[in-house]
Amino acid sequence: MEWIAGLAGLAITLIVLLYAFETVILPRRVTQRFRLSRLFYRVTWVLFSSVARRIRSVGRRDNFLALYGPFSLISLLAIWASSLVLGFAMLQWSLHLEIISPDPDREVTFFTYLYLSGSSFFTLGYGDVLPLTPLARGLAVVESGSGLSFLALVIGYLPALNSAFSVREVHVSLLDERAGSPPTALELLRRHYQGDDVAGIDLILHDWERWTAELLESHLSYPVLGYFRSQHDNQSWVAALTMILDASALVVVGMNNSSARQAQLTFAMARHAAVDLTQVLGTKPRP
Repeated sequence: MEWIAGLAGLAITLIVLLYAFETVILPRRVTQRFRLSRLFYRVTWVLFSSVARRIRSVGRRDNFLALYGPFSLISLLAIWASSLVLGFAMLQWSLHLEIISPDPDREVTFFTYLYLSGSSFFTLGYGDVLPLTPLARGLAVVESGSGLSFLALVIGYLPALNSAFSVREVHVSLLDERAGSPPTALELLRRHYQGDDVAGIDLILHDWERWTAELLESHLSYPVLGYFRSQHDNQSWVAALTMILDASALVVVGMNNSSARQAQLTFAMARHAAVDLTQVLGTKPRP
């Protein structure tokens, strides 16, 4: 029984470290069918959205859904940390490592190893529970290093998310004056139409081609950004992506000038982003 717990603890530790590496460090999309983080988001999003559907007020429902992105991120990080602490504790307990406990007269239980694991992972350094054997000390050092590395990754991960979110929202906020609120393709073209030409439409389409490329890159690297909603009413990166697809299509079919070429490039980039992001977020196309 104990050797099974040891193998399980080792497996939990290695799996969590692997998925944390893929999520935080690896700057590319992971194509594995089964991923713990993907399962976590699908399950929690179903529960969160089912509660949101019961909220009749549109404003309150939107505010409630806005909590999901930060809440899910903090919850996932907490699950990773708890799993690592549990995995190391199961490994130490299965090996019967000699440790100094606060009460030498009492038998060392699994919860004592769990406390040792937690204090090592978070580098508390109380000193009331200490490893004695070289193997026990070695595992404590490895766990302390894993804890420091994990906390360092989290510290670097959050600013990267915030930066990518800010870059995305700056362009979305610009749509208020250019395409209305909520933004529409017809309003964008109407506000920029002068005479027989569209003033500055090439520049706008070029800027949004780069925005969709940045959106694709950031949201493939950090899929959790897809759940972070815009700060203002009637604004959404999904609505912005839809608007630029519609506007590009209208320019392609309705204008026989140089703007059509740029519209084709923008439409191709936006379509690429839409297709890839629906796959990452597990959303099937609907007519």
